[in-house]
Amino acid sequence: MACVEFAATLGSVLLMIVTFPLSLFWSFKVVQEYERAVIFRLGRLRTGGARGPGIFFVLPCIDSYCKVDLRTVSFDVPPQEALTKDSVTVTVDAVVYYRIRDPLNAVVKVTNYSNSTRLLAMTTLRNILGTRNLAEVLSDREAISHAMQTSLDVATDPWGVKVERVEIKDVSLPQQLQRAMAAEAEASREARAKVIAAEGEMKASRALKEAADVLHQSPAAIQLRYLQTLNNISAEKNSTIVFPLPIDLVSYFVNLKGGSEASHVI
Repeated sequence: MACVEFAATLGSVLLMIVTFPLSLFWSFKVVQEYERAVIFRLGRLRTGGARGPGIFFVLPCIDSYCKVDLRTVSFDVPPQEALTKDSVTVTVDAVVYYRIRDPLNAVVKVTNYSNSTRLLAMTTLRNILGTRNLAEVLSDREAISHAMQTSLDVATDPWGVKVERVEIKDVSLPQQLQRAMAAEAEASREARAKVIAAEGEMKASRALKEAADVLHQSPAAIQLRYLQTLNNISAEKNSTIVFPLPIDLVSYFVNLKGGSEASHVI
């Protein structure tokens, strides 16, 4: 096999010399700053690693090369319908950012690193959703994204792929579940509102009791409070007519009525 390779290489060099300078057009190749070229000679990977950026040389007929883009690539993970840990069906989609870390492994170790990474991202997303509760899926998206990135990075490392970032885009719930959660939230808000109103009534009743005790200790304060109330009513400029009536007179009639009822009973 070594003799065959040597003969093929010698024939390629002679062909390039015979066709010089036309052979320069297919012997010298250029790759961009963000690209690398992986060269194979007679089906074997050439030593020296990936070529580029700039100009590199290939022998006609026996050398072939494959360009690899080193820029960060993003793709959308299609909406995945999965069952959470608490048996709730959710639909989640995400976006994944990755780049090629090792061009040689990306070409040699996997047939199509882009398609393989996409399929692995869909499977990983479904697996992670199956280990989380619905509350965690809705409230802790960052932890799910981090777990998915770590799992993808470990799985794609032999392929020379580096997963840089994973983001959860949207979490969709069934319509019936959305209505049930909305009803539960509304009931919870109403319950809290009733509790707050009851606490306010209790505090107001305590304040009124303390105010009544203070007014009971000072009869003149009752008259002042009565005059203040009249002042507030007159400040509104309405058509209400107020007839002041002494409280002592009212209490006299009340006591008189109470005494007559007691005599009738006797």
